[in-house]
Amino acid sequence: MKRENNIIFDAAVVGGGPAGMMAAGRAGELGAKVVLLEKNNALGRKLLLTGKGRSNITKAEFNPKELVKKYGREGDFLLYPLSVFGVKETIGFFEKKGLKTKTERGKRIFPQSDKAGDVLGILIDYLKKNKVKITTNSEVGKILKNKNRITKIILKDGREISAKNYIICTGGKSFPGTGSTGDGYKWAKEMGHTVTKLRPALVPLKIKESWPKRAQGLSLKNVELTVFQNGKKQDSRFGELLFTHFGLSGPIVLDLSGEIGELLEKGEVKLFLDLKPALDFQTLDKRIRSDFSKYSNKLFKNCLSDLLPKKLISVIVELSGITPFKKVNEITREERHKLVGVLRGLEMGVCSLLGFGKAIITSGGVLLKEIDSKTMKSKLIENLFFAGEIIDLHGPTGGYNLQFCWSTGYLAGQSAAK
Repeated sequence: MKRENNIIFDAAVVGGGPAGMMAAGRAGELGAKVVLLEKNNALGRKLLLTGKGRSNITKAEFNPKELVKKYGREGDFLLYPLSVFGVKETIGFFEKKGLKTKTERGKRIFPQSDKAGDVLGILIDYLKKNKVKITTNSEVGKILKNKNRITKIILKDGREISAKNYIICTGGKSFPGTGSTGDGYKWAKEMGHTVTKLRPALVPLKIKESWPKRAQGLSLKNVELTVFQNGKKQDSRFGELLFTHFGLSGPIVLDLSGEIGELLEKGEVKLFLDLKPALDFQTLDKRIRSDFSKYSNKLFKNCLSDLLPKKLISVIVELSGITPFKKVNEITREERHKLVGVLRGLEMGVCSLLGFGKAIITSGGVLLKEIDSKTMKSKLIENLFFAGEIIDLHGPTGGYNLQFCWSTGYLAGQSAAK
């Protein structure tokens, strides 16, 4: 076995994703001698997929106290990392390096070019400018430690890497094709860390009913999806939803999926989709009466086009229980009220989440209590730091998870360099 050029680095960063590149670049910027180890043949494979290839780099929420609420019960862990490198710093970092940004609906910030490759290009330039040694095709075989210090990393090809400090940024288990196969969790456990239960998150849902397939490809805006278990409301989201051949996707579905995954382990989960959440029962009933008088001589199946997208009409007609060929002026008050009920609560049963292959991120990871949020340093291993998705924290869609990577990566790199 040979040590990499017999160099002892100040910091060795494992994982060339968003958090790893930020950590390595920041440590190098502070004058540290840094090596970045990536098992793929190129950096940032998963970064190129973010924001559907456009890279939603952050969320335009400049109040850290408001921002951390979106990361769930443990979100406060991020308050210090955000105070060092928050949303303002993220935008400044990219814009100073020549990336023009724009803010879209829902305060989501993208590159003006709509190209994730431009974000990656800036990070690679940042690494090169700060003399980071980038080693691709470098898969870690094992991490050796003595007592509570890492002594070296042995790569699968036999090379050895020695450093004063080590930063693990290997991501989660989602999109395994990009190289995030959960290796970091195994090493963290071997070094004595607790890894909480890993589940796919921000992932589409498989639905028991067959009717969503008939609406496949239809995207609905301004709808509300509510999650129930044992007759009790668990959570809900308002926004955009997409019907697919297997069930449901779209922002509100992805945001609820982590919680739905946890609930499914306890039992059956029901979803209710309100197609008209802005209207109460009476207002919606009045709206339907107005449509019915407009189309009074038509058949029921032909009088819903003002109210619903074409792909949903046959589904709603069927679920309402009203005969499709009944004349509108023959529909009873009870039947009409049943139709209102269907529009305000389309019921669906959840089969399962779609799995890590289709998940945007991983829920679970290295226990927060074992990481110092002021430095991102392990509380168990003296010269080990963590950043990014390997940590047990995640946010909803819309730039939150990349911001988490930038903030924790920057702080870990800064701490390791010091």
